Amino acid sequence: MSVQEAGSAVAPPDDEKPRATGESHARRWNGIGWGFIVKLILVALVNALGIAIIISAFRVESWVILGGMVIILIAVDWVYFSKRALPMKYLLPGLIFLFTFQIFIFGYTAYIAFTNYGTGHAGSQEQAVDAALIQGERRVEGSPTYPLTVVERGLGELGFAINDDGVVKVGSELEPLEVVGEMTAGAPTDVPGWTIVDRSRLLSDQELQQTVIDLRVAVSEDPNDGSIRTRDGSSGAVYQSTLVWDEAAQTITDTSTGTVYHATDTGSFTADDGSSLPTGWFVSVGFDNFVKIFTDPRLAEPLLIVAAWTFAFAILSVLVPFGLGLLFALVFNDPRVRGRKVLRTLFILPYAFPVFLSALVFRGMFNAEFGVVNELFFFGANINWLGDPWLARFAVLFVNVWLSFPYWFLVCTGALQAIPSDALEAAEIDGAGRFRRFRSIILPLLLVSTAPLAISSFAVGFNNFTVIYLFNNGGPSIPGAPYALGYTDILISAIYDISGVSGGAADFGLASALAIVVFIVVGVIAAISFRQTRRLEEFQ
Repeated sequence: MSVQEAGSAVAPPDDEKPRATGESHARRWNGIGWGFIVKLILVALVNALGIAIIISAFRVESWVILGGMVIILIAVDWVYFSKRALPMKYLLPGLIFLFTFQIFIFGYTAYIAFTNYGTGHAGSQEQAVDAALIQGERRVEGSPTYPLTVVERGLGELGFAINDDGVVKVGSELEPLEVVGEMTAGAPTDVPGWTIVDRSRLLSDQELQQTVIDLRVAVSEDPNDGSIRTRDGSSGAVYQSTLVWDEAAQTITDTSTGTVYHATDTGSFTADDGSSLPTGWFVSVGFDNFVKIFTDPRLAEPLLIVAAWTFAFAILSVLVPFGLGLLFALVFNDPRVRGRKVLRTLFILPYAFPVFLSALVFRGMFNAEFGVVNELFFFGANINWLGDPWLARFAVLFVNVWLSFPYWFLVCTGALQAIPSDALEAAEIDGAGRFRRFRSIILPLLLVSTAPLAISSFAVGFNNFTVIYLFNNGGPSIPGAPYALGYTDILISAIYDISGVSGGAADFGLASALAIVVFIVVGVIAAISFRQTRRLEEFQ
């Protein structure tokens, strides 16, 4: 065989020849490259978001958030660009969400519980000093009136530019006045680095007017030198506080009365006579909030009332709906009952109604003056359901039972239908009556499947904020309580009241401490209950 023949014999046909280099690259691009690009884009978005959070955390000096975000970004980049961490590619998103929405929130709540964070104690000592000096501001006697222009830069940062005898000075809330130029007379019309706020805009925007009136621009780095303020947006004067801050001595002196306020370890400025300035700062107080919960008589007594009702409400919110749901399930599980499907549908209707809407409707129905409960069932009697402590408790419990018994009706119906019929037939042959079959067979087998649900329902009842808040906001109020606590408040709504979210003074530290206590109580009860339910397994 010639070389030519040998070459033609082993040469592949045209359709089996390798494709062109460009086509081969396109195939690899379409098969592998696009997946890598999508992954790269997604990881880039995560990194962009993470870097933004890191920058924000650095600006506010939140080192815990900054460190945690750095660790998360390193983990994401390593896992999704490494070939050794295939299982973690599926586990990492869940772990991040677990850390962010569970561990971090619980840890931050625990951190706040050991501080005095709340109304009057929400910032640093420097911010507390500035707020105190602002509250004592008065116009300096003999202060000249400066021609003034409102200026703006960046993302809505406002400032004042004044003409001080031909010298143009500009500053903002965060930066004291500094010289930027010169002019002859009148308000500044050209300020380097700033944009002049149009006068017509200032006159037409009421929100902007109020912001300008509230704005203070420090004269110098020393807060005791006062600040520039304006009433009309075209002229300004120097205002100085009657309070003087001495950083070295850590005191604020009221020059009008001579009272000296000393900085304390509890984050307040307090005088020798016991009086304090309204503004303090954020400090760690150790276990003071936990001690206050149990030892302060003004707080401990109302909280004891609330805690007792919380346990009663949570227990009854499980036992009563469970008993009612089981009763209806037994009745409508009997094949002799006609129209069972229609009746079952009617009984689960409350379960389909939104909780907040039902609570509001019942609130109107229990109204003492025009509620249908008094009109239809008590012949128009003026029964103050929402004003009497015990009647209010009965009413809110009734509402919660009405909302929750359909759930137990469904659960018990399913559990009853899962009980083997041969066990009941054998018991009936042995002479067991209806009650004996129920007590010895049906109920134990029913509890095997419903006991864990009952425990979770207890936890839900223990923290059922929605019904309590929307029905009557925890009222009627407990006389002498330091916060807006009421007789139908449960611990979770008491935490809401103490936090001040609904109005009034806020004590986030105390509210967080109480939240930790509630978490521990519910956790211990749940652990004990789950341990006890193991005994029911012998009935399976």
